[in-house]
Amino acid sequence: MYPLLFRTVLSRLDPETAHHLGMAVIRVLGSWAVAPLVRSLTRPDPSLAVDALGVRFPSPFGVAAGFDKNAVGVRGLDALGFGHVEVGTVTAVPQDGNPRPRLFRLVPDRAVINRMGFNNRGAAAAARRLARLRRGGAVVGANIGKSRVVDVERATADYVASATMLAPLADYLAVNVSSPNTPGLRGLQAVETLRPLLQAVKAAAGRTPLLVKIAPDLPDEEVTAVTRLAVDLGLAGIIATNTTISREALATDPDAVEAAGAGGLSGAPLKRRSLEVLRLIRAAAPDPTFCVVSVGGIETADDVRERLAAGATLTQGYTAFLYRGPLWAREINRGLAAAG
Repeated sequence: MYPLLFRTVLSRLDPETAHHLGMAVIRVLGSWAVAPLVRSLTRPDPSLAVDALGVRFPSPFGVAAGFDKNAVGVRGLDALGFGHVEVGTVTAVPQDGNPRPRLFRLVPDRAVINRMGFNNRGAAAAARRLARLRRGGAVVGANIGKSRVVDVERATADYVASATMLAPLADYLAVNVSSPNTPGLRGLQAVETLRPLLQAVKAAAGRTPLLVKIAPDLPDEEVTAVTRLAVDLGLAGIIATNTTISREALATDPDAVEAAGAGGLSGAPLKRRSLEVLRLIRAAAPDPTFCVVSVGGIETADDVRERLAAGATLTQGYTAFLYRGPLWAREINRGLAAAG
């Protein structure tokens, strides 16, 4: 039914408008009156539980950052069967993001281009919502980024401000230095710049596990260097990967891709590179206690199994949710459980 709804209704709506409508439904599904019924139909099989980051994840498959920027849909996403929800990206200073339109579907590629620009209501607002969720049972990560009004030279203090507010309320904290939509942000992935930033955020995070999220566009040697840095600093893990600036080998009409303009590409086209980066990270950090969260191009239970077999501790998805609908997590969890 959902594919028909997507073709006839949702695909004709502005993508950002469709997302807001979907989030409104998800919030209803997470309400106290509805969530128990939804959860009875979608609860992951107990055999899928994963112990990582000092937490028990009910499934290895969760929602990537970007879907729930303001921590408003956590209960609904949890009820739909996702093993965790990574909220954000959250910035210390509230910001509107880039001008609309800023989200574009590439339907032939099962992909999306976005240049949202970290639109969110700020770390203080997210902290208030996370505080209300602490007794809800969902596993929640908080993804933090640099505020646009803050110069790159002052980025560390900006990240620390967000970490100080959010770390005590989240099951883990993720440092986003890899979005292509904030000027200068990706330059922070350089090891000499990244080291002091991560050291400062780790100190601010205290006992909350800290991970860093990297781009698929890093050369292989830089992926390895960042991984070794994360291990050296005692980080809990790496999230790989963010969106890509590449537009190679797309099925969508080139004119439509050009019309969409700048931004990060997510979805099925990232599958190959995301898997390559996962293998590079695990080769550089073979200790299974070092958490590797694989994201990018995951659509099916087979995709999740492939990432786990390649060394992922956990997996995440986002873009395929738009194409597969609200029962996507249930389909993946059932596929994983059926395979044993």
